Amino acid sequence: MNAEFFDALSLLEKEKGIAADYLLEKICNAIAIAAKRDYGSGDNIIVEADAENKNLSVYLRKKAVAEVEDPDVEILVSEAKKYRSGARAGSIVNIPLKTMDFGRIAAQTAKHVIRQSIREAERNQVFEELQGKQGEIISATVIRVDPRRGSAIFEVGKTEAVLPRAEQIPDEYLYEGDIVKVYVVDVTVTERGPKVMISRTHPGLVKRLFEMEVPEIFDGVVEIRGISREAGMRTKVAVFSTDDNVDPRGACIGPRGSRVARIVDELGGEKIDIVLWSEDPVIYIAEALSPANVVDVDIIDPEAKICKAMVPDDQLSLAIGNKGQNARLAARLTGFKIDIRPESGYYGENK
Repeated sequence: MNAEFFDALSLLEKEKGIAADYLLEKICNAIAIAAKRDYGSGDNIIVEADAENKNLSVYLRKKAVAEVEDPDVEILVSEAKKYRSGARAGSIVNIPLKTMDFGRIAAQTAKHVIRQSIREAERNQVFEELQGKQGEIISATVIRVDPRRGSAIFEVGKTEAVLPRAEQIPDEYLYEGDIVKVYVVDVTVTERGPKVMISRTHPGLVKRLFEMEVPEIFDGVVEIRGISREAGMRTKVAVFSTDDNVDPRGACIGPRGSRVARIVDELGGEKIDIVLWSEDPVIYIAEALSPANVVDVDIIDPEAKICKAMVPDDQLSLAIGNKGQNARLAARLTGFKIDIRPESGYYGENK
């Protein structure tokens, strides 16, 4: 029976990936609880497990005495000699218990604890696995889509994760069976197990995609210093090179635009502006407003981060962008409130 018990633990370890030693510890605790129910004892229930020899033993530890005052923890010397031939007053005796003699309630208690321990171990295992993926991109499979809410449920490792409609790229449609790259925003523990927060709109998704596609970023030669994004529409990425011989914008674009093209495809055609980061806010703001050409940038208030940018009259709409999108993204990227003005002084102000 003991051999079968340890073989079952080994099988559980293989099937569920839960360490047999962890399960054995929990099971020994469960057996001790069951024994205490039936025998009404305290800490003198001893459960010993020898995995190497496939042996599990349960003992009721008592002290040999000449006269018994507490039968739960004491035993007559004459009785003690049945279990330990050399027993005498004061000797500690281990009385073997047969686990099959435990009552139905005790057995059910042990069974419940064992099952609970296995579930807990599985949850911890899944949490540890997923926690290591926080802030990373993973490929997940859509297992179902809620037609009413528009949310998609993904299979992520051994658990499920919900991608709410708000975290999906606008106008992107997901179908059951699709394998999609998602960004792991956070992993938390709940009573029902690990909860994984995933997103397709998070700026981190764009950053990780560039790291995957651009070797220079992965190697640390090119750095991403900032990202501002309106998912499905446009993203601005500020890049910087630690090597004067490496063009950070060219590295991100790739030969014939191949690298950035793969990222654009993954994001469903989202436009991506790659701009050069600079510690000089004047230069950085001018870069951030691309594709418009900026004539001049005047920092009005450095502390409040307010500036005025002058652009050619024919590029005013380009600098502002559709519904103010280009200006909005540039402001988020630089941290400056940007007042865009035409070079001609159309608003009746001096340049």
